[in-house]
Amino acid sequence: MNDERVMLENPNTGRDDMRISRAIYDPVRAAILAAIDEAGTLPLADLRAEVERRTPSEMWETSSVGWYTTSVKLDLEAKGLIRKEGSPQQLSLA
Repeated sequence: MNDERVMLENPNTGRDDMRISRAIYDPVRAAILAAIDEAGTLPLADLRAEVERRTPSEMWETSSVGWYTTSVKLDLEAKGLIRKEGSPQQLSLA
Protein backbone atom coordinates (compact mmCIF):
# COMPACT_ATOMS: atom_id res chain seq x y z
CA MET A 1 0.00 0.00 0.00
CA ASN A 2 1.20 3.52 -0.81
CA ASP A 3 1.91 5.38 2.44
CA GLU A 4 2.92 8.61 0.72
CA ARG A 5 1.07 11.60 2.20
CA VAL A 6 0.13 14.96 0.70
CA MET A 7 0.15 18.17 2.74
CA LEU A 8 -3.12 20.01 2.21
CA GLU A 9 -3.34 23.78 2.21
CA ASN A 10 -6.38 25.60 3.56
CA PRO A 11 -7.46 29.08 2.43
CA ASN A 12 -9.08 29.74 5.82
CA THR A 13 -6.80 31.42 8.32
CA GLY A 14 -6.20 29.94 11.74
CA ARG A 15 -6.52 26.34 10.60
CA ASP A 16 -3.66 23.85 10.59
CA ASP A 17 -2.66 22.09 7.42
CA MET A 18 -3.17 18.34 7.38
CA ARG A 19 -1.78 15.36 5.49
CA ILE A 20 -3.81 12.75 3.64
CA SER A 21 -2.92 9.68 1.63
CA ARG A 22 -1.86 10.35 -1.95
CA ALA A 23 -3.91 7.27 -2.92
CA ILE A 24 -7.04 9.23 -2.00
CA TYR A 25 -5.84 12.75 -2.83
CA ASP A 26 -4.95 12.13 -6.48
CA PRO A 27 -8.27 10.57 -7.62
CA VAL A 28 -10.35 13.10 -5.65
CA ARG A 29 -8.33 15.99 -7.08
CA ALA A 30 -8.72 14.63 -10.61
CA ALA A 31 -12.47 14.11 -10.11
CA ILE A 32 -13.00 17.65 -8.81
CA LEU A 33 -11.03 19.27 -11.63
CA ALA A 34 -12.72 17.11 -14.30
CA ALA A 35 -16.21 17.79 -12.97
CA ILE A 36 -15.65 21.56 -12.87
CA ASP A 37 -13.97 21.56 -16.28
CA GLU A 38 -16.86 19.61 -17.80
CA ALA A 39 -19.56 21.79 -16.19
CA GLY A 40 -17.80 25.14 -16.59
CA THR A 41 -19.41 26.27 -13.34
CA LEU A 42 -20.38 23.59 -10.82
CA PRO A 43 -22.68 24.15 -7.84
CA LEU A 44 -20.94 23.19 -4.61
CA ALA A 45 -24.03 21.14 -3.75
CA ASP A 46 -23.21 18.81 -6.69
CA LEU A 47 -19.51 18.35 -5.94
CA ARG A 48 -19.73 15.38 -3.56
CA ALA A 49 -21.90 13.39 -5.97
CA GLU A 50 -19.53 14.16 -8.84
CA VAL A 51 -16.51 12.95 -6.84
CA GLU A 52 -18.37 9.80 -5.80
CA ARG A 53 -19.41 9.14 -9.42
CA ARG A 54 -15.90 9.66 -10.81
CA THR A 55 -13.93 7.60 -8.28
CA PRO A 56 -13.94 3.87 -7.50
CA SER A 57 -16.64 2.94 -4.97
CA GLU A 58 -14.07 0.85 -3.07
CA MET A 59 -12.38 4.10 -1.99
CA TRP A 60 -15.38 4.98 0.15
CA GLU A 61 -15.95 1.68 1.94
CA THR A 62 -13.98 2.91 4.98
CA SER A 63 -13.54 6.63 4.19
CA SER A 64 -15.86 9.65 4.04
CA VAL A 65 -16.33 10.92 0.50
CA GLY A 66 -17.76 14.18 1.86
CA TRP A 67 -14.83 14.88 4.19
CA TYR A 68 -12.19 14.14 1.55
CA THR A 69 -14.08 16.12 -1.11
CA THR A 70 -14.23 19.19 1.13
CA SER A 71 -10.59 18.86 2.21
CA VAL A 72 -9.26 18.53 -1.34
CA LYS A 73 -11.58 21.32 -2.58
CA LEU A 74 -10.12 23.68 0.05
CA ASP A 75 -6.59 22.65 -0.99
CA LEU A 76 -7.37 23.42 -4.64
CA GLU A 77 -8.78 26.81 -3.64
CA ALA A 78 -5.67 27.59 -1.57
CA LYS A 79 -3.43 26.64 -4.49
CA GLY A 80 -5.39 28.90 -6.85
CA LEU A 81 -6.60 26.10 -9.13
CA ILE A 82 -10.32 26.64 -8.48
CA ARG A 83 -12.39 29.53 -7.21
CA LYS A 84 -15.74 29.86 -5.51
CA GLU A 85 -18.28 32.59 -6.13
CA GLY A 86 -21.80 33.53 -5.21
CA SER A 87 -24.45 32.18 -2.94
CA PRO A 88 -25.23 29.38 -3.28
CA GLN A 89 -21.58 28.68 -3.94
CA GLN A 90 -20.48 27.97 -7.52
CA LEU A 91 -17.08 26.50 -8.38
CA SER A 92 -15.05 27.21 -11.49
CA LEU A 93 -11.50 26.70 -12.68
CA ALA A 94 -9.21 29.62 -11.94
